[in-house]
Amino acid sequence: MIEDGTGLLTIGELARATGLPVRTIRYWSDEGVLVPVTRSAGGYRLYGAGDVARLELIRTLRELGLGLQDVCGVLAGERTVAQVAATHVAALDARIRSLGVTRAVLSTVARRGSTAEETTLVNKLARLSAAERQRIMEEFVAETLHGLDTVDPDVRERIRRTAVHLAEDPTPEEVDAWVELAEMLQDPEFRAQMRRAVEFNAAGRRPGEPRGRSLWFARRLVDLVAPARERGVEPTAPEAEEVLRELFGDADRAEALERMTAGFDERVARYRELLAVVNRQPAPPHAEDFAWVVAALRVRAGR
Repeated sequence: MIEDGTGLLTIGELARATGLPVRTIRYWSDEGVLVPVTRSAGGYRLYGAGDVARLELIRTLRELGLGLQDVCGVLAGERTVAQVAATHVAALDARIRSLGVTRAVLSTVARRGSTAEETTLVNKLARLSAAERQRIMEEFVAETLHGLDTVDPDVRERIRRTAVHLAEDPTPEEVDAWVELAEMLQDPEFRAQMRRAVEFNAAGRRPGEPRGRSLWFARRLVDLVAPARERGVEPTAPEAEEVLRELFGDADRAEALERMTAGFDERVARYRELLAVVNRQPAPPHAEDFAWVVAALRVRAGR
């Protein structure tokens, strides 16, 4: 405190009282956050005793990450600390989500050993909005179903309801799954494969056949195959033929294989697995049962 009876403090005295560096106080003063009461005859800035508490508040707000503009607003009484804190929390949440995606992208790139071009693609796909991700899925579904009016209505509805819900705080595994899924959805070969699967469904459905027949077949397959697998029956074993006869009757095994692989091959199974990971849902059930049937048919079809 200067010895002139005014009770005013120099920057040096204010620094000693608060533990803040002189250069920090001078910077805040230059920015208008801490305005001096007056200046000495020699031109030095002088501050009041109340500026010690003011500096403590400024330091606290700055340590919490608030910008000088927000600090000035609080000090001027234009906004309360609570209002500024709420705004800052929202901004921090958005930043945290963004950092989470950044970390997930980098983890995916590192795990894949991606090139520069692949890294750009991964980053772009990971940062798509929810609407953009769903648009990719809807375009895939529309191409799969276009013009196939005889598809089992239950199957059509199930396909149409397919959605992508990548979390706002995705894990590296979820980002990796979404990137792989997005690549599949935009792959012409995979689109054609899913289209063929639905075409098989439409072609194999007889006029007047009740809806849900395709789903009934899937349930029937599981009911027959799961017990066989539990008994240790291998697809190559003679006993597997009994299961196939229950499922397909005397139908040509090569034709049955073509139908099965259109809808239940390894890539389709992977598609379903990725959807489950992205949507944080349980893994698709009974994939092993369908794979068992495909393997058994391949043996009989000589493939």
